[in-house]
Amino acid sequence: MAKPAVSSSSSSRVWFLSVAALIHMRTVLSFTSSSQCYTAIYSFGDSIADTGNLNYDTEDLSPSLYAVLNPPYGETFFHYPTGRFSDGRLIIDFLAEHIGVPLLKPYLGIKNGKIKDWNSLEGVNFAVGSATALDIGFFLDKGLYDVVVPTNYSLGVQFDWFLDLLPSICNSSSGCKEVLGRSLFLVGEIGGNDFNYLFQLGTTIEEARTYVPLVINKISWVINKLIDLGAQTLVVPGNFAIGCNFFYLKNFPSRDLEDYDGSGCLKAFNNFADYYNKQLLAELNRLQELHPDVNIIYADYYHASLQLYQSPSQFGFTKSILDSCCPLMNANNRNVAAKYCGEPGLITCDDPSQYISWDGVHLTEAAYKWITKDLLQGPFTNPKIRVSCGSDM
Repeated sequence: MAKPAVSSSSSSRVWFLSVAALIHMRTVLSFTSSSQCYTAIYSFGDSIADTGNLNYDTEDLSPSLYAVLNPPYGETFFHYPTGRFSDGRLIIDFLAEHIGVPLLKPYLGIKNGKIKDWNSLEGVNFAVGSATALDIGFFLDKGLYDVVVPTNYSLGVQFDWFLDLLPSICNSSSGCKEVLGRSLFLVGEIGGNDFNYLFQLGTTIEEARTYVPLVINKISWVINKLIDLGAQTLVVPGNFAIGCNFFYLKNFPSRDLEDYDGSGCLKAFNNFADYYNKQLLAELNRLQELHPDVNIIYADYYHASLQLYQSPSQFGFTKSILDSCCPLMNANNRNVAAKYCGEPGLITCDDPSQYISWDGVHLTEAAYKWITKDLLQGPFTNPKIRVSCGSDM
């Protein structure tokens, strides 16, 4: 489906309306944060934040996950595959660079003894590609495991990993509170896959809404546990504007033009993501009231990504939202079996920086860099992530 044309004036109006709505949504949160020099980052999540845990996974990976270990993944910055689901750096990488800590080492590499040069006091990454917020029991009860859920590295499992590693980070209750209090915790993005898998199996948006409280409750449970251990600053991202995502546009097309907005995004899926984010924000507000001395920062991935889709040329992207640098599947040649990005024989683009979408699901380094910059400098975190050391983006 061709993207409806949108004028620059129309795009500007959409942008300002989006910002106005965002500001209104954030009025429920009134707390502020002071500047701090963070010494470490501890990250939980899925493929949006995975810096290589799948490299050290001992389970049999599905073809779509195994392909991330092959070129052209990592080609832009690292020049080799690192297990990151992009051509280069992720939001977590840019955040680490900004704060001034080393890029996070993946926990599974540490656990398996494959990574030797690591310092737990500089942070660890527990995020794993394909991970869900809900434990595997939820999907087993619905008969979904082994159908679309490729791993069992849920948020609860990742938190257990953190507990296992905690003695290497600190050795007493008071010591942990001091060390963890100087650390930044990134809890997410997580939960997106829970709904991705449900939608792939034909779950309606109305039914998916009924699972939103379950996902948010799990995230809330982990936040509370981390605070109990001594975490003082937690960044909790919402979901992206999935209605603009290449994968959703290709897999859930509509013949009704009314189902698309002026940027060519699917309204229903964006509305669902917006609904989820508002419920998450409300829960974070409740947690903030329970823990007034802790900084719980909402990271608005939805609007930070939406602006790229609404006005791609303003951010240097020449390709539309219906283009992907390394397509998820090779749909241009019917005589070739469907391929995942990273499998041999799949032609990729020459310049990923011109694309928002990298592999049809995940974004390019260029897109993640813009999103991180606007999270740190723009209106997309509440309260601000204030860093008294580190570098500017």
